[in-house]
Amino acid sequence: MVEIRLENVSKQFGKVVAVDNLNLEIKDGEFIALLGPSGCGKTTTLLMIAGIYKPTTGKIYFDDQVVNDIPPKDRNIGMVFQSYALYPHMSVFDNIAFPLKLQRRPKNEIRERVVEVAKILGIEELLDRKPSQLSGGQQQRVALARALVKEPQVFLMDEPLSNLDAKLRIQMRAELKRIQRELGVTTIYVTHDQLEAMTMADRIAVMNRGVLQQYASPEELYNKPANIFVASFIGSVPINFLEGELIKSNGTLKVETEYLPLDIMRKFQDGVDSLPYGEKVVIGIRPEHVLIGEGPYTGKVIIIEPLGRDAIVHIDVNGYVIRALTSEFHDIKEGDVVKFDFDYSSIHIFNGKSGELLI
Repeated sequence: MVEIRLENVSKQFGKVVAVDNLNLEIKDGEFIALLGPSGCGKTTTLLMIAGIYKPTTGKIYFDDQVVNDIPPKDRNIGMVFQSYALYPHMSVFDNIAFPLKLQRRPKNEIRERVVEVAKILGIEELLDRKPSQLSGGQQQRVALARALVKEPQVFLMDEPLSNLDAKLRIQMRAELKRIQRELGVTTIYVTHDQLEAMTMADRIAVMNRGVLQQYASPEELYNKPANIFVASFIGSVPINFLEGELIKSNGTLKVETEYLPLDIMRKFQDGVDSLPYGEKVVIGIRPEHVLIGEGPYTGKVIIIEPLGRDAIVHIDVNGYVIRALTSEFHDIKEGDVVKFDFDYSSIHIFNGKSGELLI
């Protein structure tokens, strides 16, 4: 297997900077995700690692070898795209065997490898079928098998689950993770779906407009987002943001917002002297940290979105809507006025100008 390192890597298409000075280190056998919205540079980064694009500046290392000038066929990579690109006139067996036939491997070795990989992916009974006779999930497994059959040292996947229905996507997320753990292949997975990235990857590189925003474990991205963009992009129910001014008076630290005052001294006992008093800040509060039932704040319930065990309760506070994720919603109706509070141990304070996390 292999460790991958990107040092000051940029890619320009004319005047457009697709990737801007990216530094990334991927450990041997690690599963990492490149996550971000459309146009953020994640697929361009993947294609540079694959050798399909050459960096405008910077270096890409496989272990200690610079691979900038090494063509894709000599990088020992396996790739799976959003479109599975199976050959319709070939059987499943021949589709999977195709990379080995190009390498002129012996026939008995080809058969052994194809059958072995097909068993790992649970498609050994499909080897005689044509792609048109397969479901979407089966076609996806065939594409994975074709990438894995040549025993690559790097496995690259570009949104491979986006064509599947929701139930099959969940199933294949777990399956991909199991296969990657079993084989120990260094894996880079491109997605715009933060749930996919959070559930599958060891670490996630969050990108926006070609720039790396944060590279960390799923837990760290969720609990300690580096900036407003990361905080807003991570989380299946969007985070609440409150803009206000940071004020310290009579030993009390508050954020005065247009809608309600926040006594954030309840969170911060240390390090408050470094905060920019009198300046604009943005408070980030995740919906599960909005506590309905008791508290100093009141608001009117305007929408309840049941999710089964939990619900998203939308609370109107002086014209601003706060989302709360709670299991205590069965006695609440739309139109009710409710009391609520915040879990101050879990709020985030961001700089109002730069968007960076302050504490």
